[in-house]
Amino acid sequence: MTLTASSFALAQSGQMMTQPLIISDLLEYAAAHHGTREIISRRQEGDIHRYTYRDALKRSKQLANALLALGVQPGDRVATLAWNGYRHFECYYAISGIGAICHTVNPRLYTEQVEYIINHAEDCYVFLDACFAKLLEPVADKLTSVKGFIFMIDADQMPQTNLPNAINYEDLMTTYSSELVWPRFPQDTASGLCYTSGTTGNPKGVLYSHASTVLHAYASRNPDALNVSADSVVMPVVPMYHVCAWGMPYIAPMSGATLVLPGDGMDGQSLHELIELAEVDLMLGVPTVWLGLIDYLKRNNKRMGSVKTVGVGGSASPKSLVETLDKEYGVYLLPIWGMTETSPLATLGAPTKAMQKMSDDERYRLQTTAGRPMFGIELEIFGEDDQPLPHDGTSRGYLRVRGPWVLTAYYKNEKPDSFFIDADGKQWFDTGDIAVIDENSYLQIVDRAKDVVKSGGEWISSIDLENAAVGHPDVKEACVIGVRHQKWDERPLLFIVKSEESDIDKQDIYHYLESRVAKWWLPDDILFVEELPHTATGKLQKRTLRDEYIDYLVVKS
Repeated sequence: MTLTASSFALAQSGQMMTQPLIISDLLEYAAAHHGTREIISRRQEGDIHRYTYRDALKRSKQLANALLALGVQPGDRVATLAWNGYRHFECYYAISGIGAICHTVNPRLYTEQVEYIINHAEDCYVFLDACFAKLLEPVADKLTSVKGFIFMIDADQMPQTNLPNAINYEDLMTTYSSELVWPRFPQDTASGLCYTSGTTGNPKGVLYSHASTVLHAYASRNPDALNVSADSVVMPVVPMYHVCAWGMPYIAPMSGATLVLPGDGMDGQSLHELIELAEVDLMLGVPTVWLGLIDYLKRNNKRMGSVKTVGVGGSASPKSLVETLDKEYGVYLLPIWGMTETSPLATLGAPTKAMQKMSDDERYRLQTTAGRPMFGIELEIFGEDDQPLPHDGTSRGYLRVRGPWVLTAYYKNEKPDSFFIDADGKQWFDTGDIAVIDENSYLQIVDRAKDVVKSGGEWISSIDLENAAVGHPDVKEACVIGVRHQKWDERPLLFIVKSEESDIDKQDIYHYLESRVAKWWLPDDILFVEELPHTATGKLQKRTLRDEYIDYLVVKS
């Protein structure tokens, strides 16, 4: 007999209380049971701000009352354009707490893209750090849905601006009471809106729910994931405008952890200052952040002190970074993979007892994967025929994912071709990645489907080739693109940014790569550049290079 949904129509329900998973409950819990734990922020005003979860709850309720007085209704989108700080944290809770939608806007997008997503979301107000006023002023008259701009800065430092209906955050706050009973509503109510970085076409919106956000926080704090507890001191260096700082503004209150918010201080010296001040033990960010921190530490003979774990996502971690953090600083690099579309955390490579018994090379190899899926996340790789491929560590296919914090559609139902229904009727999100999964469930992202180099019918991973090149001590950054070739269809072209004062040449790079990649993977040419283009989230912007160099080898020959 085959069991179907209708087979359970008469099944008896359990006799347990039901309570919706609501984001405001996270901060209520933190204030009630970890009320003296702190949120430490570097402010735009230049100082370090410290207050407790109890203080954060009171101010979030003040802000919620202010939003209600401004006429913000359930379902309205309210934008934020800000660095990581306590006021931004208050926006997260006040906006979603009244049933509105917190739309975090990435200020590193092009001005035209910022204009596009604010209009696409139809935001009614914009909360902003004062430093971003110049970004909005040229397009303010085109933001037709926006009723006002709320500057998150002390009243005595309010800047001159031509933004219409400019309001000071602190003046607004002091007008309203901190007494509020958060409204209750269904847990699938929308809570947050983030847009992709728009590497192809316009950015696309991903609309999170209260339940998906809380479930993501539950899964992410577990020992086999980020391992966050009330004893933790966590610093998300990943910005709060980038997929909600990977969920840490929700994970930390749920855990009662001390939360350290670095503002715009992403440089090595600023990060080191906060590490020492707060005794940070867990940090999250993209590889370029850690390379910059390590460079500062080496130049100034500094240590990371209290830091035990660095969570790295956004792009694959080169082995050289894993090894440096381990051998020189005693820090575990925790690999993380996810996307805006997955809230974002989906897989992590937490340390295990089995790894402790491995050789350094074996352990480092696992740390350069994307880790294993958290509970709730299903991963599968599919071939060209849309049939699943074996998890044998060698079969490469299109990576698809499903789970309770994975989107079912883009905001306003854009790009429906990203979603796939398999033979069993399950819906999957097609990530656009080429991947391998081994017998122990470790995920290896081989490449973006659009970035893999297809040479003579075989695939060359641009990621693997880049990471091999970055291992050279005189290479600061590397980028590989596939360009047209008359015989092989595509061949790899390697771009190198040298370390300062380095005099390496092409032959040095070729000699270094010969023992690290297959001979037929070696790039057809190597170009040295001063810098490489990046997306708004710090990833390499390969489309720009492809547009300029797509016929480089054809013309050269």
